Amino acid sequence: MTGDGTRTVRAGLPEAEAYEPTLPGPVFAAHYHLPGDPVGPYTYGRDANPTWSLLERAISELESPGTDAETVVFSSGMGAISAVLLSQLRQGDAAVLPSDGYQLLPALIERLTGYGVTVRTAPTGEDAQLTALEALDAAGDRTKLLWLETPSNPGLDVCDIRRLAKAAHARGALVAVDNTLATPLGQRPLELGADFAVGSGTKALTGHGDVLLGYVTCRDPRLTAEVRAWRKTVGAIPGPMEAWLAHRSLATLQLRVDRQAATALALAEALRDRPEITGLRHPGLPTDPSHRVAAGQMRGGRFGCVISFTLPDKEHAERFLTALRLVDDATSFGGVRSTAERRGRWGGDAVPEGFIRFSVGAEDADDLVADVLRALDAASDTDPASGPDAASNTDLASDPDPASGTTSTGADG
Repeated sequence: MTGDGTRTVRAGLPEAEAYEPTLPGPVFAAHYHLPGDPVGPYTYGRDANPTWSLLERAISELESPGTDAETVVFSSGMGAISAVLLSQLRQGDAAVLPSDGYQLLPALIERLTGYGVTVRTAPTGEDAQLTALEALDAAGDRTKLLWLETPSNPGLDVCDIRRLAKAAHARGALVAVDNTLATPLGQRPLELGADFAVGSGTKALTGHGDVLLGYVTCRDPRLTAEVRAWRKTVGAIPGPMEAWLAHRSLATLQLRVDRQAATALALAEALRDRPEITGLRHPGLPTDPSHRVAAGQMRGGRFGCVISFTLPDKEHAERFLTALRLVDDATSFGGVRSTAERRGRWGGDAVPEGFIRFSVGAEDADDLVADVLRALDAASDTDPASGPDAASNTDLASDPDPASGTTSTGADG
């Protein structure tokens, strides 16, 4: 199988058996018949489940087509992230993490430092993690892990995975890439040099907003075993129904990702000249600061379904969100129904109060663009201070200080 569409439709399916379903239903079992010694593929429900096994095989085929890899699925994306960090890092180790990544990373960083791990942070853009690696070298610290999130959430910056992986490996460090926003069809971190491909299956991978799920994919069996042992120890296992729903949803991944990426680019282009908008970001825009690097490592023009931009202030942003008719005011991203939110409502992200994270769904592009433009007009009509100068001045006044150290554990990301 060489085509992405064919691969997603067939990923992880068992060999055909007469009178059996193509994709077997979920297996609900806490224990299994287990005579003799406790060996075999299925011994206890916290260790393994046939429904997980099919999903794990499917994700491995998408993240690492043509090369053997193993996947471990989790009950959420945070379960997967935590499993990598906490299974690999020990007292005395050092790690580099993004300063502009997923909003719960600061909470994990606090826990890691409490365990005696040295953590340096740096922004995603312009490969700033290299500076953090060099700072650890200068301090004589032993770097064990480099964590990348590209494109970053919510800022949509991109870093060069190949370049950073090479630098980390030269220091003996492992590399993990959060591939949530890109999905395995948009980016393959393992092919670019990463040791771990990590994702929240809650978002675009499953795409229907009805499942919480996470995964870690590795080509090194030793690393996989360590991550799997962590899952068993903390019990961060997915339910069989969630695993089955996720596998079912993978069949439409290519259709969804291609549609959403194309519409996201069309919407971003339609917003470029809006006077009330500043800071418009989407890696697919040729004018975006991240476009050159993104084009070199993201596949098939799939630059993701998320765009971000800033409106003049909190009130303007709220009016815009209220005026939308085809877009839900909701957190998360990657679903077939478009969502948008004022990201600053959660606290923690270093974004202006009027910052909007917009997740493009599977609606017709013309309908969605028209709805967004109409909502922008409605929001501006009631704002006499709207305009490019007002937007710029308000952004500067309301932009929080990234060095303030404010964190939050309330948002999903």
